Amino acid sequence: MSNDEIRKKAIDIAKRAVEEDRKQNLEEAYSLYKQAIKYFIHIQKYEPNPILKNNFSEKLNEYLKRAEEISNFLHNEESPQPVLSGGVKQQPKKRNGEEGKGQDDDANSGLKKSLESAIVTEKPNVKWTDVAGLATAKQILQEAVILPTRFPELFVGKVRPWKGILLYGPPGTGKSYLAKACATEASGTFFSVSSSDLVSKFMGESERLVRSLFEMARKSLPAIIFIDEIDSLCGSRSEGENDATRRIKTEFLVQMQGVGRDEDGLLVLGATNIPWELDPAIRRRFERRVYISLPEEHARRSLFELNIGDTPNDLTDEDLDELARLTEGYSGSDISTVVKSALMEPIRKCQSARYFKRINEGGKQKFTPCAPSDPEAIEMSLMDVPTGSLKPPKINGDDFFSILGSAKPSVSQADLEKQIQFTNDFGLEG
Repeated sequence: MSNDEIRKKAIDIAKRAVEEDRKQNLEEAYSLYKQAIKYFIHIQKYEPNPILKNNFSEKLNEYLKRAEEISNFLHNEESPQPVLSGGVKQQPKKRNGEEGKGQDDDANSGLKKSLESAIVTEKPNVKWTDVAGLATAKQILQEAVILPTRFPELFVGKVRPWKGILLYGPPGTGKSYLAKACATEASGTFFSVSSSDLVSKFMGESERLVRSLFEMARKSLPAIIFIDEIDSLCGSRSEGENDATRRIKTEFLVQMQGVGRDEDGLLVLGATNIPWELDPAIRRRFERRVYISLPEEHARRSLFELNIGDTPNDLTDEDLDELARLTEGYSGSDISTVVKSALMEPIRKCQSARYFKRINEGGKQKFTPCAPSDPEAIEMSLMDVPTGSLKPPKINGDDFFSILGSAKPSVSQADLEKQIQFTNDFGLEG
């Protein structure tokens, strides 16, 4: 569908929504408003003409408000106000000074409510021992997260825990996993947000979202604010960027400065794959910048063990050592993918098997794949095996080595060189 067709569709549905709204057919109007909003969001995102984009953005704001009003009425039986020509209800007049205050209170309340989903209420159950390697990073995070609450007597006089920590490195090295470990081990409130949680299409709302996030954190001390992919929110400022983006960064800088200066019990934890694109002022707010590098050989061995877990296997220590050696240059995510694929090998063997044999396991008869030359071999397919009677083979070293034959690491040498250069200039080896 072309842009012109999308615009016409959006306008047509919006007109029908307003018409049904005037007739007090609220359920039908609500349904049409929702359809129109989807088209208006698409237009607001992709429309190249700035004038049209601004006009559609204003209408989108109106229809969103009206849809919310109708939704409140349909669910709470509150009588809605009549609509104007644009589909927006007429607000009652307020005395001087009351209108702005009431709107600000309502807006802040709504923003904080939208951020409630960022609060991690259930622990992710990722412990420090589940994170392979990264000893320096874990030590720094424990100094900032665990020790201040468990042993406050350590932080007296001028001794203060870290207030801003940036985790950076290639994709898949465990930055978000470390944040989950913090959420599990920390005794305070953990806020996990991404740039999309803090960026709004409405003028001025993004700055209020940032401010509301820090206000909520300060009321829930001790607290951790984790911002994933922080580069998309706080990239380098330039002459060509729009005012809205600049205001978000300014607000974030103000809030971070407050945190770093006099806020005890609040840690801002950022993660990024491209730290060189961060604004220098934001970079300075993160007192410790920790490079989460690709795992070393001993860490890769631990990653294989952690990912295999209690899955039945015939792997030997020599197999694990060889796998760790062969996966140099692989990230933790790459190794997880290799293990996941290898764990599927027993399933593939069962699917392709044409011969099975009976075995006794715990007094029960089971069927397991076998070679045609096996004296007990029975010609049958997987679908012929009775339900609950299958005994899949254990995974072994050959399963992993065959997968590694076609697997490739996801991090390029050029990316690594950029990370190392940033570490030499600004970072700390993790």
